[in-house]
Amino acid sequence: MEKMVEKMQEAATYLIGEHDFKSFCANKRMKKSTVRTIYDIQFEETEDKLVLHFYGNGFLYQMVRILTGTLIEVGEGKRKASEMEEILRGESREAAGFTAPSRGLFLREVYYEDWKGGGER
Repeated sequence: MEKMVEKMQEAATYLIGEHDFKSFCANKRMKKSTVRTIYDIQFEETEDKLVLHFYGNGFLYQMVRILTGTLIEVGEGKRKASEMEEILRGESREAAGFTAPSRGLFLREVYYEDWKGGGER
């Protein structure tokens, strides 16, 4: 699994930063901006599973699941890590990988900056 994760980590580096993630959105009729910022993607290996942590300023409909499916395809050797740039530029859902199942997906934490003007979390 080590080599698989290395490939996925390499691919993830292309996703860090502000990008138009339209290719990673399942809503084809999205009227709002599909530009988002991913601050970090972390990989946590245990004996029997791989956990991915996504940190960003917002996520589109099924974005994390599509990102995960695409990263898995890179890890399996079905895609090259460098294809992430092409997928982002393509702005087409068909360019990205499969949608990973929702089981195991959960939202851990949400931070709101300066809500109610207090800046407290």
